Amino acid sequence: MVDYLPGNSPSLQATDLMEEEFDEPVENARVMVRDVSITEALDYKEKLGEIDGVTNVMWLDDVIDLKVPLEMANEDTVESYYEGESALFSITIEEGKEVEATDAIYALIGEDNALAGEAVNTAVSQKMTGSESMYAAALLVPMIIIILVISTTSWVEPVFFLTAIGVSVLINLGTNIFIGEISFVTQSVAPILQLAVSLDYAIFLLHSFSDYRKETSDPKEAMLRAMKRSFPAIIASASTTFFGFTALTFMDFGIGADLGLNLLKGILLSFISVMVFLPALTLMFYKWIDRTKHRSFVPDFKGIGKHVMKLRVPSFILLLIVIVPAFLAQNETSFIYGTGEHPDNTRAGQDVEAIQEEFGKNMPMVLLVPEGDRAKEEELVQDLEDMPLVSSVMSYVNLVSPAIPPDYLEESMTESFYSENYARITLYTETDAEGEEAFSLVEKVKETASSYYDEPHLLGESVTLYDMRDIVQDDNTLVNTLTVVTVALVLVLTFRSISIPLVLLVTIQSSVWVNLSFPYFTETPLVYVGYLLISTIQLAATVDYAILFTEYYNHLRKEMPALQAIRKTIDDKIFAIFVSAAILSSVGFILFITSSNPIVSSIGLLLGRGALLAFLMVVFVLPALLVLLDGFIRRTTWKANFYKGE
Repeated sequence: MVDYLPGNSPSLQATDLMEEEFDEPVENARVMVRDVSITEALDYKEKLGEIDGVTNVMWLDDVIDLKVPLEMANEDTVESYYEGESALFSITIEEGKEVEATDAIYALIGEDNALAGEAVNTAVSQKMTGSESMYAAALLVPMIIIILVISTTSWVEPVFFLTAIGVSVLINLGTNIFIGEISFVTQSVAPILQLAVSLDYAIFLLHSFSDYRKETSDPKEAMLRAMKRSFPAIIASASTTFFGFTALTFMDFGIGADLGLNLLKGILLSFISVMVFLPALTLMFYKWIDRTKHRSFVPDFKGIGKHVMKLRVPSFILLLIVIVPAFLAQNETSFIYGTGEHPDNTRAGQDVEAIQEEFGKNMPMVLLVPEGDRAKEEELVQDLEDMPLVSSVMSYVNLVSPAIPPDYLEESMTESFYSENYARITLYTETDAEGEEAFSLVEKVKETASSYYDEPHLLGESVTLYDMRDIVQDDNTLVNTLTVVTVALVLVLTFRSISIPLVLLVTIQSSVWVNLSFPYFTETPLVYVGYLLISTIQLAATVDYAILFTEYYNHLRKEMPALQAIRKTIDDKIFAIFVSAAILSSVGFILFITSSNPIVSSIGLLLGRGALLAFLMVVFVLPALLVLLDGFIRRTTWKANFYKGE
């Protein structure tokens, strides 16, 4: 996640500076080994240091002289590394070797001991992405086939749907080689999301083809008419999704651009596949469709529109009641800005808990200040040591002596503390990686250091997440604004109306706000990346339901009164919309169930719930708005040509 911060963020600049000035990076993992003597712990330290990818191992012998009895050493210092015959090692794992190094550490320490830290988070994410994506796909594809079989009258039609979109998904995955690398979030979410979002295009086309087959015996003529009839709905659906995902690419936080670019490629490839490959495939093998016909499994929905429209006034009132609290609540949700916590049923989650039970929380931060003034450095270190939630501070002035010039000592004793230009001070804090306590402490350390030096530099996991919070909150406003504006423009061009885009956006955006308000009312913190992405993805993906519904309603409204047209639209389109919503919702809930990564899991839950909410809003609220605002819509739509008789 750190790799996706913009280059001008303070924590990233501080990290780059430290890498230039010092050979030793910040520790990014902790290893706890139980039931060991001092000698055995030193043996473990040596073995840890020999593992490929482990660049540094720090333990008690680095901060005190073990030849002196432990009882004579500072008790707090000893207990930070050795407590109740359990040893805690601070280690640094080289970037890019997290998986191999953590696997080797697990092999060394066995099941009874523990490993935790940033490097572990990275390794777990990388290892889980591939296997969990395959597991999600293995559950999802059969479910989609079942939904499609129920919604069609041919056993082979679902195969055509999945082949057309599956080809575009595979091509999209293949083109990632030109990007070089993508995030684990993108790898987990993009292929499945592309499949779910763009299946609608294939459904629109083949349903139209099936309708026109009843009117003409020539399959080519039927396909030509189907392409012409379904093209406006497909291009509108693809455009809203395309521009919605384009908004993600404008995020400063690079994961948005990473996911946005992948989904943009996917939507474009899916559109080409449906409009070029699927018609060719269908015309070559349409006889298979004829030979594999089965009776319709769908019940008759005739008359359901009449019952739904009886609820139009309550539906409208409910919208007015819900929209403001939902909007306010989703703005007040508690957020997690990193990857979140590992589930308790995983090794990584259990190890974090085990280390915290034995040694407490220990979050390192590194402060770089200009080198030279030892007295000023000593005063700063004393101030840092006196801060609440700072368990210990490691620096030259408190571990060696401010009275001894570093030049008098061997380089091996000073290189961890001084470079040519900077002094390095390491703080160990008793906070979580993020949260109010952690961010408040980051601010306090920055403020204290700034009172002594003009340009102090602070880095560490908490500092990175502090920067991430500021960046993604700014991104949220930009991305949401761009999404709404671009989707609105597509809707204006599609319907040649000012009022219809407003009605559709209110309908879908309300479902987004209700969806994102759930964490507030359930007092559940939400991974912010998930919140940011879903606020765009849900709007861009589910506005298709509203487009399909309204486009059909407008067609009927030219031939009959509003109430009659809306009833028939509900009767004819409720199942088609339900199929799309069921597929997208299934994608979301399967990601939620199968992923152990908190970001992917939260995106899945929000997507699954959001698709169902969008379906309910389109079926109950949108018809109410279209009928109640019929006169306003007629006056603000170019060449509406609405039926005027009664």
